[in-house]
Amino acid sequence: MITAIVLVQAEVDRIPEVAAAIADLDGVSEVYSVTGDVDLIAMVRVREHDDLAVVIADRLNKVDGIRGTQTHIAFRAYSKHDLEATFSLGFDG
Repeated sequence: MITAIVLVQAEVDRIPEVAAAIADLDGVSEVYSVTGDVDLIAMVRVREHDDLAVVIADRLNKVDGIRGTQTHIAFRAYSKHDLEATFSLGFDG
């Protein structure tokens, strides 16, 4: 499984519509509305590297209301369980 994190800048008055359109795309597992330099973060999960181009370049980037995107491909995932087992920091939250 290949995971990409796509940072999305959207037209401010269209953020909910853009988020919904992105969330409906095959290969997009989640879309988050966030604060900061970007408006949305989309998580893309596909089986093959070439599928990233289909989902991101051919579909996501063409959603009406998107002003720009920046894509980051994940190398490795660390779950809370993995981090606790590795570091045993004892943080209780």
